Formats: sequence, structure tokens, C-alpha cells
Amino acid sequence: MQLRNMTLYSIFIRNFGGTFRAVEADLPRIRALGVDAIWLLPIHPIGTVKRKGILGSPYAISDYRAVNPEFGTMDDFVHLTDTAHALGLKVLIDVVYHHTSPDSVLLNTHPEYFYRKPDGSFGNHVGDWTDIIDLDFDVPGLWNELIDTLCFWAKYVDGFRCDVAAMVPLDFWLQARARVEAVHKNCIWLAESVEHGFIRYNRMQGLVALSDSELYRAFDICYDYDIYEDFIAYAEGKIPLSAYVKALERQESTYPANYVKLRNTENHDRPRTAALFPDPVVRENWLCWNFFQKGMPLLYCGQEWAADRTPSLFDADPVLREGEPIHEALLKKLITMKKDPLFSDGVYSLEAQENDVIVSTWTLDDRKAVGILSMRGKPAAAAVPLPDGAYRELLSGTDCTVQSGTVTTTGNPLIFLVG
Repeated sequence: MQLRNMTLYSIFIRNFGGTFRAVEADLPRIRALGVDAIWLLPIHPIGTVKRKGILGSPYAISDYRAVNPEFGTMDDFVHLTDTAHALGLKVLIDVVYHHTSPDSVLLNTHPEYFYRKPDGSFGNHVGDWTDIIDLDFDVPGLWNELIDTLCFWAKYVDGFRCDVAAMVPLDFWLQARARVEAVHKNCIWLAESVEHGFIRYNRMQGLVALSDSELYRAFDICYDYDIYEDFIAYAEGKIPLSAYVKALERQESTYPANYVKLRNTENHDRPRTAALFPDPVVRENWLCWNFFQKGMPLLYCGQEWAADRTPSLFDADPVLREGEPIHEALLKKLITMKKDPLFSDGVYSLEAQENDVIVSTWTLDDRKAVGILSMRGKPAAAAVPLPDGAYRELLSGTDCTVQSGTVTTTGNPLIFLVG
């Protein structure tokens, strides 16, 4: 299965049962959705110095080679990965190699690995990240230390989501990938690439700030933050749908032909989809859009329940998981659809039409997938690249008619698989 056919499920353990064992108990349900891989936010101990909140950010790590005792033991973690693998799930863990907590094991053993401010004190380059200190990648010994740590974890996991990967030298990632490959073949590498504005700002400060195009030399998957500002601007009514679609189309000519984007409308750093789109019909269209685009869709834990609150990173804030997951049936259909080779090998096109409708098409030989998505949930007539006739709609299971090259939607998403 190609990466574009896979679905990734993100879990913040603290707010999703609180322990490795609790996550493990929920893996059969996650796998039953059709999910192919899970990504665990940082599993390591959290520093206490300058800690934010009561429990602290999982991205202020104190020991790269240990697990957070609040989550359980190393044996518990290994048991979780074994269970995941037995279910057919791959496991990715978060890698935070731009910085550590101010009381990290690495600082105590190798203070030379850390950035110092002009006054000689330890510090960081991003002002509001007050609970961390930056690593100094100009020190060669640091590279071996961090890559050795990756090789240690690669014995248990299938990939790494690399935090602020754009602010770490590209050559480091290239060396890391080559070394890890000898331990775990075909490891998955996911980069948290960043927005254009953040790249420009950091470069003006003389800091490393890699573009997505650079990151694709070392990584399989990049975030889609390059179009996030366009997405939010459209969601807030500040730009037309055509401007958002043009931003998406630029990805087709900017990145390598085999590029994979992590498609999502929410994650642990961004507002929930249900907060952006309270209307369930609108939300369903955006869920379908995540799966219909070129790339790997991400589900953030709780999204299947339409959780509308972004959990705190610094305190206990359990994710809403009460009652039946309202998007479960839809997600199962979309995840199954995504596994079709059409969505990895087909020719992809998209078009913004009137009444805020996106018509997107995948074509492979004599087969075709057509998505008619009403991004505002409004009724509309859409021109589609299909001959006139009746077609079975994937999500509802009912027949829809194409007449004079046009299909009418009531506002609900429509998907046709033809051939």
C-alpha cells in the first residue's frame, strides 16, 4: 500500500486515557475504522523547570531515551507497539530534536550540545517557547547522539513525526534517515513543515528554515501548512473558494511528482474542525475533502466524535469520547475508498465552481472517481466529467442522475466511483 492510500490517527496519550495500556485497549476500535497507522505525540518524560501549566508540554522533553512514567513503563510501551503490529497498525512516535527542556538529561551530560545566548546563558530562538532551550547543530557530536537515539526507537516503531523539522539542518535528516534504514527498513518520515511566513521570519534571523521542497529530499510526508493560511482565510470568508483551490493547485507544480501531503483540518496545534464548521453538513464535506485530496489524511483523536474543543497541551484535558462516534460510518467509507489505487496512481484534478463547490477527479485507465463537495453545505448544480446517466453515490448508496453534464447536490457531499 502506498502512503497516499493510508490513513494516520493522532493520539495525545495524556488526554486519551492517560496511559499506554488505555491506548492499547482502544486500538481494535481504531483499526476497525480502517486506520493504517497511529502517531503518538511525545511519549518521553517532561521537564519540570519553566514548565507550562501543571503537567507541562510533551514537547519539553527531559529524556529522549525513556518513557513518561505517567504513561507507564517501557514494557507497557513495547506491549502497545506489539499489539498495534498484531492488528496491522504501524506506529509513529514524535521526535523533538530542535530543543529540550531546560533540565534535560542531555544538558546535564553534554552542555556543549546547546545554544547559548550572547551572554553565555542557555536559551531559545522562539520567544514564546519559554519552557525549552535550543540544541546547537553546529556541534558534530550532537548528530551522533540524536541519530543513535532514533536507531534505538526504530527497533520498536515504524516511523517518526519530526517536530519543527524545518528548523533542523537538512543534512542531519539525510544522515538520520540513512542510519535508521539499516535498523528498520522503509521507516516512515513525516515532517512538521511550516508556514511561508514562519520560514521567511526565521531566515531573516539567520536561522535554519527549510522549505517543503527541501524537506522532501529527506521526508516522505510534509504537513500542508503551506496552504493552511489560505484554508483559514476561506473558512472565515476572507477569500473566495477559487483562491483556496489555486493555492492547492500550486502544490502540483511546486513539489516532486510523488509528493505526499498530510491532509487535515485539525491537529493538536490547530482549532478543531467542529469549532471551525459547527454545521454537520459543512463538516462532512470537509472530512470528505481531506480524503479526496492527494496525500495522507490525518484524524486527530476525538474527531470521529466531532469534538469541538482543542485539548490543552499543558494540563489534563480529556478528549470528548461519549456515545457513538457520529462520523464513524462516514469515516469507514472514506478510509476504505482511500485504499483504492485510484487515489495513489491516478491523475488528479480539481476545479472551484459556483456556489462554493469543488469538483475533483481522479482518473486511472478506464476508472474514475469524482467528488462533488459543497464547502458551505449549500445546494448547487455542478458540472461533472461524466456521461449522462444514473450513478450510484458512494456515501448514501443511492442513485444520482447526471443530466446535460450536470449533477445537483442538496449540500451533502457526493462521491462517484465509476468503472
